[in-house]
Amino acid sequence: MTVQRLSADAAQQESSRKSEEQRERDKPWLMRTYAGHSTAQASNALYRRNLAKGQTGLSVAFDLPTQTGYDSDHPLAKGEVGKVGVPVGHLGDMQALFDEIPLDRMNTSMTINATAPWLLALYIAAAERQGVPRAELQGTVQNDIVKEYLSRGTYIFPPKPSLRLTADVVAFTYREVPKWNPMNVCSYHLQEAGATEVQELAFALSTAIAILDSLRERIDPGDFPRAVGRISFFVNAGIRFIGEICKMRAFTRLWDEICRERYGVEEERYRRFRYGVQVNSLGLTEQQPENNVYRILLEMLAVTLSKDARARAVQLPAWNEALGLPRPWDQQWSLRLQQIVAYETDLLEFGDIFAGNPEIEGRVESLCAAAREEMARIEAQGGAIAAVESSYMKEQLVAAATARFQAIESGAQTVVGVNKFVESEPSPLLEGVDGGIMTVDPASERATVEALRAWRAQRDEAAAHKALTELRDAAAESRNIMEPSIACAHAGVTTGEWGDALRQVFGEYRAPTGVGKAAARPEAGEGLESLRGRVAEVSERLGRRIKMLVGKPGLDGHSNGAEQIAVRARDSGFEVVYEGIRLTPQQIVNAALEEGVHVIGLSILSGSHVALVQDTLTELKAQGLGDLPVVVGGIIPPEDAKLLGDAGVAAVYTPKDYDLTAIMADILKIVEGNCREAA
Repeated sequence: MTVQRLSADAAQQESSRKSEEQRERDKPWLMRTYAGHSTAQASNALYRRNLAKGQTGLSVAFDLPTQTGYDSDHPLAKGEVGKVGVPVGHLGDMQALFDEIPLDRMNTSMTINATAPWLLALYIAAAERQGVPRAELQGTVQNDIVKEYLSRGTYIFPPKPSLRLTADVVAFTYREVPKWNPMNVCSYHLQEAGATEVQELAFALSTAIAILDSLRERIDPGDFPRAVGRISFFVNAGIRFIGEICKMRAFTRLWDEICRERYGVEEERYRRFRYGVQVNSLGLTEQQPENNVYRILLEMLAVTLSKDARARAVQLPAWNEALGLPRPWDQQWSLRLQQIVAYETDLLEFGDIFAGNPEIEGRVESLCAAAREEMARIEAQGGAIAAVESSYMKEQLVAAATARFQAIESGAQTVVGVNKFVESEPSPLLEGVDGGIMTVDPASERATVEALRAWRAQRDEAAAHKALTELRDAAAESRNIMEPSIACAHAGVTTGEWGDALRQVFGEYRAPTGVGKAAARPEAGEGLESLRGRVAEVSERLGRRIKMLVGKPGLDGHSNGAEQIAVRARDSGFEVVYEGIRLTPQQIVNAALEEGVHVIGLSILSGSHVALVQDTLTELKAQGLGDLPVVVGGIIPPEDAKLLGDAGVAAVYTPKDYDLTAIMADILKIVEGNCREAA
């Protein structure tokens, strides 16, 4: 009897084992690494190495001049060339970027927004030079301009013409490049700017509605569902593991509802919520950076475990991105993490493991209900574009980010290694001559500028002029700009020339900062109350309130830190001057002179801090303000912090300095000491 039972059990186990082996695995998601730096040639070498290691798609990071429509030799581009991505100034750069990479077999994601029509035009032209027809191209341009006004800051034109350019790309690609995703509605940067789960859902979906409403007027009704089916999303996955799973299921449910009920899309495949993801960079810590590996893994699981809401493409940051630019080895580590989950675990062998779970279902319904309410508020204001122009959405994000900072400062939100469990052994990962990160050789900027000028000198100038005239005419006459842009690409037009042509038609735009109406901190705490008293005392001795200028020099549009410093300075009793992003050192110094400020705080996250700060200090001396103290915040390596200190910067703050009240107390001491010396 026992022998028979053991035999039966063994047979059942063997049958189960064979069943496991025969179970069909789902196809893995696209695996990408967000990459690009220095030059097109250096980035091409990096891409080919990553593809050889098993990466299955490309994700191109462009530098800030390229993102904002400037050539590398423009004054605003100084210090920014090749820092946060690859500079692409013309068709030659695009061809070099994809040299020996067959574009008919590649799925390429390009994180580009204001200049998305131009970079897509260059990509199509490069493919045509390879002999690849447009219809065979697969990939994505981010092309979500709304979130640029709210969080990332690489906008150029006012909201309405920008929306039109986005619609031009969608209307062009669904016919000419049918496998291409012409827009990633991007909630990633909303979360980076402080958005709650509900705000992330509502703001992103309201943006998608604005795009589709604009598109509906320009596409044949019979084609509209197909165009809807090409809209994709790019999301952020944070550390709140269960909340992120529920958020993605809510996104899936709400998008299906919007497509079906608002737009009458009947076919399920056109209503499918298709999204790519990069997991959260905001939560990566400079302190104990090795812990970021665990954070990245958990955040990735949030968008891969749930089969009914699984990401179509995943790109992971490197463990050391809070310190600086990751090295190829660091990017390889992130790629191997994806490969282990996809190929070594049994994740892709099962159906949806959360379907019917009451905890998940309850949270998803709660998120959906709250997001519908927020979307209704935006709709009542006239939609996403109106809510940008009124600064409603920006104010909400600044307030949400303020609440997050306060929670970390107070200890209500634990961040391991930052405000709890801070004791640490030295990290061997940071040892070595490179300090654990890669730096961009300043010589690459000079080489890029020289190559750009050589490109202009050898092209057919008459052909470039004719193409630019046709582009301007198309923009002024509300014709689709994609074909004229492709013609510009083939004629050798540069990124800055394309941007300037459209600036002449549409003008430039400065988005509201959202700081002026940000709610004051409701629970000040003893530290802030004490600081307010000291600010009042020093102000009384000076004969007027201490005034601080918060400046964002260069093209870096990541304004979260600057906004939070401005809000905390105001709540501490300072008078604050903050004029938003994208200012030259000269503009900042002129504002300091006109406003009579006591201190300047510069925020720079693009890696261009040395050049921009040195230019600001030089301009201050030229204006007779050489004694005015300057403090700097950003992702600044220790050796650069020393360099800035030697140049005359009074203090340097990095992401490890999370206590904003302590920073303001430090700045007050600097102002007090400087005024005492001046007296």
